Amino acid sequence: MASTDDPTDDEVVQTAAAAAEDVVFSRLSRSNVEDLDITVSFDDGILEVDIYFNAPDSQADIDRVAEDATLAARAAVDDLLE
Repeated sequence: MASTDDPTDDEVVQTAAAAAEDVVFSRLSRSNVEDLDITVSFDDGILEVDIYFNAPDSQADIDRVAEDATLAARAAVDDLLE
């Protein structure tokens, strides 16, 4: 049973999205990112994070940035729920 101190689903989603965005923009210049879409859902205790971005002029490993952003989102939610 959830207590009144438990974060809302919206707080979980916002936390995950913010963490993912922070990682993307810590690795890539905002001017290099032409498009960024972070979709987060949290239903029945299951977190789903999808990240898409287009940064054609970036020298970074785009797949690694996306994977790291997803992991950061999950870690942020784990911390929130502890």
